[in-house]
Amino acid sequence: MSVSTLDSHDTPTASHGHARAAHAESPYGVDNENYINTDHSIKSWLLTVDHKRIALLYLFSVSAFFLLGGLAAGLVRFELTAPKGQILSSEAYNRVFSAHGIIMVFLFLVPAVPAILANFALPLMIGARDLAFPRLNLLSWYVYMTGGTMILISLFSGGVDTGWTFYTPYSSIYANGNVALCLMGVFFAGFSSIFTGLNFIVTVHKMRAPGMTWFRLPLFVWAIYATSVIIMLGTPVVAVTLLMVLVERTLGFGLFSPELGGDPVLFQHMFWFYSHPAVYIMMLPALGIINEIIAANCKKRIFGYEFVAMSSLAIAAFGFVVWGHHMFATAQSMYSSMIFSIISFLVAVPSAVKVFNWIATIFKGSVELSSHMLFAIGFIGLFVVGGLTGMFLAALAMDVHLTATYFVVAHFHYVMVGGALLGFMAGLHYWWPKMTGRLYPEFPAKLSAIIQFVGFNMTFFPQFIVGYLGMPRRYHFYAPEYQIWHIASTAGSTVLGIGFMMPICYLTWSWFKGPKALANPWGAVGLEWTIPSPPVTHNFLEIPIVTWEAYEYYGEHPAHDVLDHAHDHDSEKIAPVREETHV
Repeated sequence: MSVSTLDSHDTPTASHGHARAAHAESPYGVDNENYINTDHSIKSWLLTVDHKRIALLYLFSVSAFFLLGGLAAGLVRFELTAPKGQILSSEAYNRVFSAHGIIMVFLFLVPAVPAILANFALPLMIGARDLAFPRLNLLSWYVYMTGGTMILISLFSGGVDTGWTFYTPYSSIYANGNVALCLMGVFFAGFSSIFTGLNFIVTVHKMRAPGMTWFRLPLFVWAIYATSVIIMLGTPVVAVTLLMVLVERTLGFGLFSPELGGDPVLFQHMFWFYSHPAVYIMMLPALGIINEIIAANCKKRIFGYEFVAMSSLAIAAFGFVVWGHHMFATAQSMYSSMIFSIISFLVAVPSAVKVFNWIATIFKGSVELSSHMLFAIGFIGLFVVGGLTGMFLAALAMDVHLTATYFVVAHFHYVMVGGALLGFMAGLHYWWPKMTGRLYPEFPAKLSAIIQFVGFNMTFFPQFIVGYLGMPRRYHFYAPEYQIWHIASTAGSTVLGIGFMMPICYLTWSWFKGPKALANPWGAVGLEWTIPSPPVTHNFLEIPIVTWEAYEYYGEHPAHDVLDHAHDHDSEKIAPVREETHV
């Protein structure tokens, strides 16, 4: 069976295989108040404990940091069009690429999907009226903003030239920039993630609707749960590590620097023990989004649901035992490196399970190429390239040649930008009507997805080549024979930038002028699609009772087809719901 409204106000259903008419009766009323318009005062937003409003606060702040990080990236690409640089000194160049990495990793990639999309959608998907700790949720945003403000102050008052990894002893003794304040900012941002992860874990355990068993959970919830486990176990380690660097830098205690009696390899072990699982903090939520989108656009249950769910937990487990593959070129034991190499190859298996199951779900499906589906398809392609090139770096002999080159930069961006960012864009487009109650124009959204995919490959694929040829990363000046590849990469980054600017334009227009959305504009199943768009403050008038399996688009009971609760009289402003198609 598919989905019902699950309360005493159920309305008659449409014929099997078709969506509801535009003016169905709704228990929530017509022109109802929702979480956005219930109170317009600034105080109501800054002191809100509604998970949906907090998600929007994160959306605006994370997007602002993304723009700053993107500007730094553009300046780096412009500077590298000439072998001797363009307008920056070498010191300024180091500060700019460090600013790009620090902002993008700690202020965008790590919090983007959990803090925005999961914050908004997870309670709706499990039938909860909010997260378990609403005030802690608001505190997480304030802590995040505190950390982000400290990082920005450090970058604009002295700058940081250590890169986003803060390698010792340079970061603890020799760096001249405002490293201490930046370390404190990252420390605060980490605790914001911990608060969010704790909230998700408790919410999933304690606040699922009656009948929502573990194997009836949407796969996005499984992915966020696995991500939260990584956050809770890994983030305290990097927080303590960076605090130790701060102590060494400010008080002179010998922890990591050989000059003070410390061990710099110890820092790398502690840093990468978190930072490799952090890759999955960025990736797992995006993987969960793709499950939701493929199911909704193919109108099919995800093939091998149980295997996909367990693969999320397997990725989380494997993520904690492969940190040493970042250290093949250090003084790490050769035998340790061999073990880490083997495990690094094994960690590809649960990721490959997901890709195989997505392809099996799409196979012979009636696929609707919506904008968010195009983002999802682009994600799969880039994620596969990123994963396969990771296998090159997992091989000991190959890694010795490729480590600290642009090959690593390209691999990292294929996984993080091509994966996490395109996944975020897919999820943002998928849940945008639910978040705002407005539809966006499909044509520019589809065009944006295509431009981003093309621009991304134009930007980063040349970096695989120049890295294999021996171009080290983080170098300001380089040999002239590498220039053609850098020019190609910079040209691609211009195309990519256009692709990212387009959603800012049409989503902003949608927020104010877009056609009003029905409760279920995509014909999807799931609890979040049984309530109005945008939802009321407390999500559900009555706690739903779940009696169906996850992603049941078709079954023996057509009375449980998707219900779309319209909440506007003006039919011209309500886009027709797309018809479901039998597969």
